[in-house]
Amino acid sequence: MRVSHRLTFGLCSVLLSSLAAAAPAPAPARDAAVAIPIPDVPYTTFTLKNGLTVIVHEDHKSPVVAINTWYHVGSKNEKPGKTGFAHLFEHLMFSGSANFDKTFLSALEGVGATDLNGTTNKDRTNYFETVPTSMVDYALFAESDRMGHLLGVLDQKKLDLQRGVVQNEKRQRENQPYGIVEQIVTENTWPANHPYSWTVIGSMTDLDAASMTDVTDWFKGHYGPNNVVLVLAGDITPQQAREKVEKYYGDIPPGPPQAHQEAWIAKRSGTHRGKVQDRVPQARIYRSWNVPGADTPEEALLDLAAQVLGGGKTSRLYQRLVVKEQLATAASAGDDSNEIAGQFGINLTAKPGAPATDVARMEALADEELRALLKAGPTAAELRLAQTTILAQFARAVERVGGFGGKSDLLARCATFTGNPDCYKTYLQRIKAATPAAVRQAMNDWLANGDYVLEVDPFPTGLAATPSTVDRSKGAPTGHPEALRLPPMQKATLSNGMKVVLAERHGAPVINLSMLLGGGFASDSQALPGLASLTLRMLEEGTGAPGRTRSALEISRELEGLGASFGTTINLDGAFVNMNVLKPTLAQALGLYADLARHPSFPQADFERVRKTRLAAIQREQTVPRLMALRVLPPLMYGAGHPYSLPLTGTGTIDAVARMRRADLVAYHDQWFKPNNATLLVVGDTTLAELTPLLERAFGAWKAGAVPAHDIAKVDQPAGTTIYLIDRPGALQSDIVGAQLAPPRNTPDTIALNLLNDVFGGTFSSRLNMDLREDKHWSYGVGTSLVAARGQRILYSDSPVQTDKTADALRELAREYAELGSARPVTPRELQDAQANETLGLPGSFETVGQLSNAYSTILQYGLPEDYYNTYTAAALALTPAQLNALAARVVLPRQPVWIVVGDMSKIEAPIRALNLGTVRRIDVDGKPLP
Repeated sequence: MRVSHRLTFGLCSVLLSSLAAAAPAPAPARDAAVAIPIPDVPYTTFTLKNGLTVIVHEDHKSPVVAINTWYHVGSKNEKPGKTGFAHLFEHLMFSGSANFDKTFLSALEGVGATDLNGTTNKDRTNYFETVPTSMVDYALFAESDRMGHLLGVLDQKKLDLQRGVVQNEKRQRENQPYGIVEQIVTENTWPANHPYSWTVIGSMTDLDAASMTDVTDWFKGHYGPNNVVLVLAGDITPQQAREKVEKYYGDIPPGPPQAHQEAWIAKRSGTHRGKVQDRVPQARIYRSWNVPGADTPEEALLDLAAQVLGGGKTSRLYQRLVVKEQLATAASAGDDSNEIAGQFGINLTAKPGAPATDVARMEALADEELRALLKAGPTAAELRLAQTTILAQFARAVERVGGFGGKSDLLARCATFTGNPDCYKTYLQRIKAATPAAVRQAMNDWLANGDYVLEVDPFPTGLAATPSTVDRSKGAPTGHPEALRLPPMQKATLSNGMKVVLAERHGAPVINLSMLLGGGFASDSQALPGLASLTLRMLEEGTGAPGRTRSALEISRELEGLGASFGTTINLDGAFVNMNVLKPTLAQALGLYADLARHPSFPQADFERVRKTRLAAIQREQTVPRLMALRVLPPLMYGAGHPYSLPLTGTGTIDAVARMRRADLVAYHDQWFKPNNATLLVVGDTTLAELTPLLERAFGAWKAGAVPAHDIAKVDQPAGTTIYLIDRPGALQSDIVGAQLAPPRNTPDTIALNLLNDVFGGTFSSRLNMDLREDKHWSYGVGTSLVAARGQRILYSDSPVQTDKTADALRELAREYAELGSARPVTPRELQDAQANETLGLPGSFETVGQLSNAYSTILQYGLPEDYYNTYTAAALALTPAQLNALAARVVLPRQPVWIVVGDMSKIEAPIRALNLGTVRRIDVDGKPLP
């Protein structure tokens, strides 16, 4: 569960870039951009007698159904002194209801739900899950039961528990770098009585004061079916949906008449400034204006303005501040459109150690770029790129039925706030119709330098509940695992020996390209950790093919003009060069894609800039508690000199990155980027017959060559128990990481290990999370992870806990580790829950071409059977508790994990030492011993 900001496709909170106002951008590809069609998400809608609005969208490509429930209540419905209620109640609604008295997340995980969560923002609370088709009745029973039958089991214990969880969430958010910003900005940009003048998560004082009467009255006032939009999208027909919804929801009485706030922009005048100090490595400037909100003509125009001003590498601020002047390492601009008002913002992050004069100059130059855009407006080419970016987002949105940004989310948002599920089409038509003059006018109206009206509408007549046909005492109906049949991997080999793997997925005009290269973090030398990832990062900064060069700016323009996205990723054993394209632009995009992979030019000036950004990123990692631990963990596990012993983030060290030269990147690329070290994985709307000639043209001239070999030696688990302490003065929480070595990703026990991880810490209902979050509420959330690797991998737990419970939490964690599989064996029920989580959730994990590509990449990189996912369910269901307990005995044999604790040592060191769990050592952020 999380506090979220309102999610819309109209929201363009994007990274800031900067283009000198006088420099016109060249035209993008002619057949991309505004020619991208507006998607159509067909739907059927009906309203129950109790006022519940229901929307149904059919999509039978996968046997799953997304269920998206939007309550038209958020933090703006609260009152001063009683803030945080909407978000607190979001948590309470996960605690169980009269006939479904279970932890909701655990129960839904157990029937295969994916994209499962709940969020609260200023304007609404939503709950969503994508479930196997056979589990729709189960999910609708659960959702309807907490809508209509919640208060019967809501007691003081549950209120106190979830209040503690929410307060830990607040501490965890504020414990992050820049975590205090939201509170300060919110309180200083809205009038004191404005519905947006307090944060969604609320204040500690208000949360402490919330009584059972308060929360009961809150529920009764806002959570009736007449204040709800329910969307079912996926493998279901309107007739089936109507029958099921009437069955489970029809007997819920309507709530009281609702009062909804009309637009209240609260436009400000003048300039007001504030200053605050925080424990962060870089100065940052936040600048915001109150502007019209969502579903207004101004929203689309200001979204486009944000894209031009700060929407990517071609944008004006990025080019001016990050590339040309190199005063900033990051910047962003966005138009955050909420229901009754919005905020347009500019965020600028100065380079590390920048003096006050540089910070002031960065701010002044950003203002200069803004004023230039206010004066002349965007160029036609800039506007076209901005339009393409937004339209391309929607072209990809139709892949998914659930989750943030999926089709169910799109329909629910529009219906909740406008009454028209098609409102996104109006928004996109405004995007397409926008002109430079219109964007300029909107900017001058709202960015160049309040009245509240209450309308009372008649309460609808005829609302009533219908007799129930559901015997809720029998509990929710259950289903079964759905069959999984992923598209087969088709294979080809180019004339130069490069392997090609294709998985066809038709339905959306989207194609994902992923080049898998051997290497990864493990290919870094001990002298230059971070070289591999920095080389991958530099691919998009320029190309130098014979007779054809591209600058970083030209690359960004070409990508935007094609409606394509490019990026690289890297893990311990491999590197990935990725491009997501639209089918109409595939042929053009392949030429650019091949050039980026084969002919990076590593321009010296861009290398220096990116290196500074990487150094700043490492400094940021050394302030984030979890990353601080993960950076120093590998050498403690594998020993110095092992290929896996470098920082787990892959960014390297400050010393190594500072010593890197352009020639190092060139040499790394020459060594590892060879067609015989690459497999090109293509997933999406194409065929091998039409794809192969295009790939031959793009890659056929690439020559094979020798590739370095590197062995991953096996090591022993570190002996004994050692607790490493990293001081973070003033920390509001402590972060406890415990780690052990586990078998490689392709071990025959891989599925059993996944199930064991689920039981121990890998799911919401796992032992560790239930202990520290749900039982003791010392933490917002605890979990375990398995780091994928071809060699031994790390199994680690991450436990952010409140400071005064650090030693107690560490003792609890050590007990849980020691008892797994021996003193406390895995029970049949725990195994059953883990099996349900692993198998029932599979169909919801392969909706998009990106998800499919990730799955096939896993198979290819780790040498798993091609039918790994198709046979996963049967293999998981065949396992027994005895097998998991035997595996626990092997994997967690030493029962002496390596511990790293990051926190305020002045408060936690003495209690930790008093535990006598093992040797205690203090280290710095680089893992070096301290006295």
